[in-house]
Amino acid sequence: MSSERAPIGVIGTGYVGLVTAAGFAELGSEVWCVDIDAAKIERLRAGEVPIYEPGLDELLARNAARLHFSTDLGPALEHARLLFVAVGTPPTHSGDADLAAVYEVVASMPASDGHALVMKSTVPCGTGTSIKRVLREAGKAFSYVSCPEFLKEGSAVKDFLNPDRVVIGDDRDWSGDAVAELYAPFDAPLVRTDIASAEMIKLAANAFLATKISFINEIANVCEETGADVVEVARGMGLDARIGPKFLQAGLGYGGSCFTKDVSALKLLAGNSGYHFQLLNAVIEVNELQKRRVVSKLQRHLGKLAGRRVALLGLAFKPNTDDMRGASSLVLAARLQAEGVHVRAFDPIAEPEARLLMPYLDYASTALDAVADADAVVLVTEWPEFLALDWSDVGEAMHGNLVIDGRNALDPGRIRAAKLVYEGIGRGERRSEPRGDAVRDSSLGALT
Repeated sequence: MSSERAPIGVIGTGYVGLVTAAGFAELGSEVWCVDIDAAKIERLRAGEVPIYEPGLDELLARNAARLHFSTDLGPALEHARLLFVAVGTPPTHSGDADLAAVYEVVASMPASDGHALVMKSTVPCGTGTSIKRVLREAGKAFSYVSCPEFLKEGSAVKDFLNPDRVVIGDDRDWSGDAVAELYAPFDAPLVRTDIASAEMIKLAANAFLATKISFINEIANVCEETGADVVEVARGMGLDARIGPKFLQAGLGYGGSCFTKDVSALKLLAGNSGYHFQLLNAVIEVNELQKRRVVSKLQRHLGKLAGRRVALLGLAFKPNTDDMRGASSLVLAARLQAEGVHVRAFDPIAEPEARLLMPYLDYASTALDAVADADAVVLVTEWPEFLALDWSDVGEAMHGNLVIDGRNALDPGRIRAAKLVYEGIGRGERRSEPRGDAVRDSSLGALT
């Protein structure tokens, strides 16, 4: 790549910041990364990657000479005009986005007439206007650009290098043009718009995808009452070009930081503006209830849950990440333990993060270790190694015989061939699967 590409600064070295930094370094930019976490900066300087994201470690290693890490903002200001802001905006107790870290970045900026803040962090519509006012009142002549990210954890590197669109909201000054030039090598549609619209695009996109997930989960719940199979229903729906097949996978509901936070933030943004966003209230309610329906399934098959042993396969909110934010396992494990269940769990990557949030869980060293003596197994995260399990081995290790496929990712035929009872989400089993206190006779592989 050309060595004449503009250098950039990246403030915040989380999922978005690190992928953005590594991606632009791959394109040939010198990148100055800044973070207030000194321990994280030391790890990055030593070549350690503090998060799990497929391909990121290779990308960082390949471009190590172009990547500079510091807790000091000075080098980034000295070398780069464009400062990409990628700090966290977690939800507050009210559900609004917590912009404290964003405004700390704004406050740390010196007086300048040659720099621009490029907002990658997801912020509510209107934040750009507020930040520009704060900068102006402080006599800091910074330009401002909204450039929302659309990376998906687990495929963030691929998404950065192959974007489906680039959105740039600006005041039509040099900074917007400079950001557009950085993204010029990508063969992707460019949306140049105003700052408020760019901010809204990100929130609206995530809210729509979350709505699609909650809708198919509602359909799945109706399918369970009528005997229809939501997998077949979604397949037929997805062939309609107006609908498409993506985000029509019924399951335990959406998780992660983005959907959970952005749906709530958009609902509250509307409410604070005087509009009651009824649809998003329903989307959030459906998603919360969906996680709890697994408990009802277990009760229907096993009866009282107190004293039962349930294995959770997977803890991260999705495969190929160690992110536990908004993970369905958090709610499910808490509900099961409240019912008196002994919960044993295994996740191939996310266990260290999970232990910080759920230190009380019984953690297994392998999937087969997790299912040993279990009355039921719940697939929570569809890691490839779980899909490749030998279910005959699983059946031999279990005490019971119930497998709940919380992601509709397993092959029901393989499960049943192993003399196990399969139940997915919305797959029409309600009228045909056994009810009551089902226990497997280990000698016959039958229900007693």
